[in-house]
Amino acid sequence: MSGVTQLYEQAAFPIFQNRMYDSVQEARTCPRGDIRLVQDAASGLVYNAAFQPELMNYDAAYQNEQAHSPLFQSHLEQVATIVERNLGSVGLVEVGCGKAYFLELLQSRGCSITGFDPTYEGKNPTVQRHYFGDGVTVSARGIVLRHVLEHVQNPFDFLRGLRDTNGGGLIYIEVPCFDWILRTRAWFDIFYEHVNYFRLGDFSRLFDRVVESGHLFGGQYLYVVADLATLRPPVSGPGDRLDIPEDFLAATTVAPSDRIGRSCAVWGAASKGVIFSLLRERFGTPVNVLIDINPAKWGKFVPATGLRVMSPEEGMATLAPGSDICVMNANYIGEINNMTRDRFNLIGVERECI
Repeated sequence: MSGVTQLYEQAAFPIFQNRMYDSVQEARTCPRGDIRLVQDAASGLVYNAAFQPELMNYDAAYQNEQAHSPLFQSHLEQVATIVERNLGSVGLVEVGCGKAYFLELLQSRGCSITGFDPTYEGKNPTVQRHYFGDGVTVSARGIVLRHVLEHVQNPFDFLRGLRDTNGGGLIYIEVPCFDWILRTRAWFDIFYEHVNYFRLGDFSRLFDRVVESGHLFGGQYLYVVADLATLRPPVSGPGDRLDIPEDFLAATTVAPSDRIGRSCAVWGAASKGVIFSLLRERFGTPVNVLIDINPAKWGKFVPATGLRVMSPEEGMATLAPGSDICVMNANYIGEINNMTRDRFNLIGVERECI
């Protein structure tokens, strides 16, 4: 493929790692797609060249709510402060508001905000169940775009559509940080739903005016506040070339460390846990206990492996005291220790893989 450098490949990943299934058979025969990460020579952007957008159809079986965690709630409060500081509290729009938890958090803080998401199923009258685009009469003073841009093919075209629909304005963008994924060898943080993988420098090439930027959630996320009117086609320079760590690919094809290899329990049945469990199965060291705090997932089956999601109470009851539990996001280790009363050996997986 001309004009791109190939970075990373995986085959037959679930196209929706956060979709829950009612049976093992359904879960194991879930729709799948391939990963072929490349860096575009002209723009410097990283994306999955094997992505097929026509496969993506989000529905009520998609469960990606993280707000059950007090730690994540604290993160959202921090984000709300950044939004209010830069975008104000009047005339806001959230594009892709999901279940509207963050939108309602801003409303509880006195913000006026309209949400757009075709998959929304709640009863908040300020959420419109369609995309923010043609026919929209709302003009936002500020746009919130949290964990949306990594899901859409051709991010520049998507942002240009927002700019043209809204006529400019400031935008808050939050996405996973690819630099963090590479630095921590987090091979379990690459999956099909995310067609794009961003670094902070990408946004300095996409916007002529970045008002504020930084990292959040222990470095796992990056954010920018930018002037939509200054959007421009990104142009890659010599310093934008991506270097993949030499041992990153090796971490996807060999079993994790002996310590992790002996563990059969995972805490976290979201994206990271689904991919970690899938590759563990391919390594020949399958997971057999999968725990999550989200009640909507309990008793359901995750894609690809067909593992059944247990509540913390059920999962802990199956494990002997002192058992290893692989925690799919080390940010939550303190919170989980409190829940488990320090009865288990919690392993922060991304730190173990460095």
